Amino acid sequence: MPTNGQLSLERTIPTLKALPRPLYARAESLNAGSWTPPHRHDWVQFSYAISGVLGVHTAEGSFFAPPQWGIWIPADLEHQVVTSMRAEMRSLYVRREDCEWADGRCRVLEVTPLARELIKSFCLLPVEYPQGDSQEARLVSVLLDQLAHLPEVGFSLPLPRHERLLGLCNELIESPERNVTLQAWAERLGTSEKTLMRLFQRETGLSFRGWRQRMRLLSSLSLLEEGDSVTNAALSCGYDSTSAFIAAFKGLFGFTPGELFRQ
Repeated sequence: MPTNGQLSLERTIPTLKALPRPLYARAESLNAGSWTPPHRHDWVQFSYAISGVLGVHTAEGSFFAPPQWGIWIPADLEHQVVTSMRAEMRSLYVRREDCEWADGRCRVLEVTPLARELIKSFCLLPVEYPQGDSQEARLVSVLLDQLAHLPEVGFSLPLPRHERLLGLCNELIESPERNVTLQAWAERLGTSEKTLMRLFQRETGLSFRGWRQRMRLLSSLSLLEEGDSVTNAALSCGYDSTSAFIAAFKGLFGFTPGELFRQ
């Protein structure tokens, strides 16, 4: 799982004051360790990973997209895009008035085979494609309809807003293999374990144990995409056994690591 301390290549955010059409596409090849500074824009963004694992950090949490998944970023939401490995990204920018069906949440969506082919076709169109009753405009209409119905998946990690608790969470994100206990965190914060347990649940919506498991599983995505064995990924992320890792992975995501990266 990439964190700011591990990243080194700042990407320039292109200057685009308004979208030339209801839908606009960008194709990018991202180097390992690249990142954007926190920013926001007036349109919705859907960033789709063809290869590599994309990460988007917001104040509410972090979101990760392995190949063939994408991240929906609402308009006006401050966010940072990061990659810990080389990645091929396709981004769609959508005028907010053309996706009023969407809520204001950042989320990870599965890119269906039909949506994938529509995105490929759209990326071949000129920036100022014909509008009206043109073939291109009809393609855009179908693509927007498909985006509205993409299934949501759980490749996200909520983060606390409590400053000191967030600092401890970031320490664990940087070293997911560490077996830190909630009691040890409570001692560092000068509070009781029960009080910290309630604070953690209130801030993240998850128990500490559930949050740590989700964080470890998300940390494994980049390792698996880079070709690490399931065993190495499991050990690197704090699991003592491969079978326990696979069971937890399938329990959270709905498929095994092997099934995920065969898709």
